[in-house]
Amino acid sequence: MHCLYLVATPIGNLEDITLRALRILGEAGLIAAEDTRKTRQMLKKYNISTPLISFNDHSKHAREEYILNHLEKFDVALVSEAGMPGISDPGYELVVKAVERGIRVLPVPGASAVTGAVAVSGLPTDRFCYLGFLPRKKKERRLALESVAFEPGSIVLFEAPHRLISSLNDIMAVLGDRRIAIAREMTKIYEEVFRGRVSQALEYFSAPKGEFTLVIEGCKEPEPSGLTDEDIRQLKEMKESGTGARDAVMRLTRRTGLSRRTVYQAWLDINSKD
Repeated sequence: MHCLYLVATPIGNLEDITLRALRILGEAGLIAAEDTRKTRQMLKKYNISTPLISFNDHSKHAREEYILNHLEKFDVALVSEAGMPGISDPGYELVVKAVERGIRVLPVPGASAVTGAVAVSGLPTDRFCYLGFLPRKKKERRLALESVAFEPGSIVLFEAPHRLISSLNDIMAVLGDRRIAIAREMTKIYEEVFRGRVSQALEYFSAPKGEFTLVIEGCKEPEPSGLTDEDIRQLKEMKESGTGARDAVMRLTRRTGLSRRTVYQAWLDINSKD
């Protein structure tokens, strides 16, 4: 059985690729790429002629078996649109299936928007929590932010330009006016890093363009120890009035500052006693 290589590719500047990555891409029998157009540009720059197929959200189900079968004959290199494949992209599902079949899966490390942004953020780097992309809907986005409200480490996430302002407003509402670093267009021509407060970022990015990686300051205050009798009473009242678990947990989380996990466990305890 051959090997599925997860090959990190540049996140902007095409020079940010390792010698090992170039060798693997040249020696593999097949390259599966999230964005064949971008990958083809990179391969052309380094004179690599390995066969290339698309592997993205639209083609992944049709291509998974094809790739897995090819791994019986030769190595396959998986590349994402940028950075390390398998992180916030369709490559994850292919990795799971390859592992289930006993296929060797090896990383070929390289450029990373996550670690790059954390390193230049000016915020603590000893611990951080990666959220990927926040949900598109406001309610779900705020719930995701509430789940890390008391995370002591820095919080890292990606955001698209057309949702940046909405996400910053929700960060302000849920997490407060914390320190934040926003890396835009990392390693590209118009690369910049904003450092300041969330409120300042809202003023600065009035017409956002490009790709964004956000690093948000972690919580400096410990999470409250637990629910009071009054909190439990309110949960019971919401349950008796027909309020669903999600809405009840969200309401009490916002009022008390407790984590969703703590409040939801209390909700489960109340239901188990009925």
